[in-house]
Amino acid sequence: MEKKTFYDVLRDRHSCRAFLSREIPADMLIQVLEDAQLSPSNCNTQPWNVHIVSGLKQQELSEKLIAAAEQECFSPDFSFDIGDFHGRYKERQFAQGKIYYEALGVVREDTEGRKQANILNYRFYNAPHVAFLFMPSTGDNVRIAGDIGMYAQTFLLSLTDHGLAGVPQTVLGFFADVVREHLGISDDFKLLFGISFGYEDGDAVANTIRMERDAIGENVTFHQ
Repeated sequence: MEKKTFYDVLRDRHSCRAFLSREIPADMLIQVLEDAQLSPSNCNTQPWNVHIVSGLKQQELSEKLIAAAEQECFSPDFSFDIGDFHGRYKERQFAQGKIYYEALGVVREDTEGRKQANILNYRFYNAPHVAFLFMPSTGDNVRIAGDIGMYAQTFLLSLTDHGLAGVPQTVLGFFADVVREHLGISDDFKLLFGISFGYEDGDAVANTIRMERDAIGENVTFHQ
C-alpha cells in the first residue's frame, strides 16, 4: 500500500458510519495506539485512560447501551445539549443532521426510521472495536478534556494513515455508568466520549457523506 502524505491523511479522514466486521490485526492496533501516545498534553500529564472493547465484551455492552437508551437511563459525566448551539454553530449542526438522514433516506416524519438510525450508535456502526476515552477529574476538567481531544485526533489520523477509519461518538458518553460497570472501571475516571473504529464499508451510503468546512476567514483572525 502506497504511503499517504500528511495532506492526504487530513483530507481522507472522515466520520465513518458503516464498518466491515473484519477485526484489525493486533500489531496494527498497537501501532495506532503508539502513535496516539505521542499526543501533546498539559505539563505532559498524558491524562488519557483508554479502554478498547472488542468481541463478545463489545456485543454485550452494545445490548446494555441499547436497553439504557430505550429506557432513557442517561448517566453523562459531562453535560451536552444541542439546544445550546446558536447562530452559525446551530446552522452547521442542523446541516450535518439533515445531510446524514437524507443520505439514509430517512425523512423528519419517519419516527421509526430515526429510531433505528439512532440505535446504530449503540451498535458502533458495526465496527469491530470501540475505544472509550476516560479521564481523571481535575479542576474544572477543561484542560484535561482538551488533552483528550488532542489524543483522539491523533488516534483518528493514525487510523486513516493505516487504511482504517473511525467515528467519534459523543452519545456513548451519555451512558458513563453503564460503560464503567460493564468494564469494571473506577468512578474516579470520567467518560468523555467513544470512538468506534475498524475497516470502512466502502459500499455503504452513509460513507459517501463529506461535510463541508467553512473558509478559514470564518474562524481565524490575524493580528499584526
